[in-house]
Amino acid sequence: MTADPDQVAELRARRAEFRRYVKENHPDVGGDPDEFVAGIARFREETTAAPSERDRFEAPVVFTSRPTGVTGAAVRVARWWRKRRRPPRVR
Repeated sequence: MTADPDQVAELRARRAEFRRYVKENHPDVGGDPDEFVAGIARFREETTAAPSERDRFEAPVVFTSRPTGVTGAAVRVARWWRKRRRPPRVR
């Protein structure tokens, strides 16, 4: 899945604008809390108003089955054996 360079640039610009807004108007740095909340709501509204082509959480759910019985036991033992024979990660 390759993103369109224009979309990437637009998302980066939007994120930079949001970060700049937060840095300037956050209540911890002397900004007005009501104005800050209104600005955050405005940014959220803009991002939810233009959803991406496909929401990443709306992908189909796929269930897979694991081998059971003797085959499943053999597969688990083989994986365990390969994992056991790996060299240690510590140098």
